[in-house]
Amino acid sequence: MTTTTPAADGRVIYAQASMDAVTLRVGDLEQMTSYYADSFAMQPLDERSSGAETHRVLGRGTTPMVRLVHTPDLPAGSPRDAGLFHTAFLFDDAPALAATVYRAAQHPLSKFVGSSDHLVSEAFYFTDPEGNGIELYTDRPREAWTRERGQIMMDTTWLDPNRYLQSHLDQETVDAGPSIAGRVGHVHLQVGDIETAKRFYVDGIGFEPTLSEYQGALFASAGGYHHHVAMNTWNSAGVGPRAAALGLGNVEVTVPQRDDLDALIARLRSTGVQYADNGRTVTATDPWGTLVTVSLPGTTVEEHLERA
Repeated sequence: MTTTTPAADGRVIYAQASMDAVTLRVGDLEQMTSYYADSFAMQPLDERSSGAETHRVLGRGTTPMVRLVHTPDLPAGSPRDAGLFHTAFLFDDAPALAATVYRAAQHPLSKFVGSSDHLVSEAFYFTDPEGNGIELYTDRPREAWTRERGQIMMDTTWLDPNRYLQSHLDQETVDAGPSIAGRVGHVHLQVGDIETAKRFYVDGIGFEPTLSEYQGALFASAGGYHHHVAMNTWNSAGVGPRAAALGLGNVEVTVPQRDDLDALIARLRSTGVQYADNGRTVTATDPWGTLVTVSLPGTTVEEHLERA
C-alpha cells in the first residue's frame, strides 16, 4: 500500500493525488461564512454570483478548504440521506489542531460530537449550524501505523479532549489563526451500499482500499495514505439518490498530470459511468448524486468559484 507511481495499466489513481476544497450548498451564507471563519480560522478568499446563487471560497493562506454555495431555496436534507458524513480538515501538528479545536469549541453555534484516537490519527468532531459534519485531525507518522492482512488498521478509542488541549494548546498558535496551514485531508461519505460505492470510488475513480474490515464502512486512498475517502452505511443503508437539498455538492480531488485524467476516463468508461472532460478537469456523479471533480494542480480560486 505504498505505491509511489501510477499503475502501469491505469487501474489506480496516481499516488500523489490529494483532496481539494469541498462544496457545501448552504441556506444562510453569512452565518455559515462567519461560522467557518470564527471556528476554523478560515478567511474568505473570493466570491462570485452565478444567477441566483452566490459562490464563496474560504481557506487558510491561499489554500481553498471549503466552497459555500448560497442556495436558500433548497430544503434541508435528512440525516439518513446519502451525502456527507463529514469533511475532515487536516493540520500539520498537535498545536495547530488544538488551537482549531479550541476555537470551534468556543463558538456558540458549534456542536461538539466527540473525539477519538484512530491509531493513525487523533480527531475531534463537530457539526456546523446547518448539520454538516466536520472532523479536525492530525496524523501520526506513517511508520507508526499498523498494517495487518494487507490493510491499515484503524479503530475508534477514547481521546480526552480536555487533556489534549492542556497538553498542546498555546496562545501563540491560537493567535496565528489563518496563517497556520490547513487543508482537506479526507472526505467521509454516507452511501446506500458499500459494493456500489466501491465500484464507483475504487473501480472508477481509482482509490485503493485500505481498510474493509470496519463494520459498515470502506476506507480507500491514493499512495498508501490511511484514507482520502471513506464510505459508510451507518445511517444510510439502502437509500437511493438524494433529492436536491442543502449539504454536500462537490468532492474535489487533485492529480499531478494529464495522464492520470486519461486513465481515469478509461476507468469510468469501463464501469459505465458518464463523465465530462474540459482538458484540466474530469467530472462524474456518484450513484447517490454527489459530483466528484478530478483536476490537475494549480486550480485557482476563480476556477473553484466557477464549478457547478
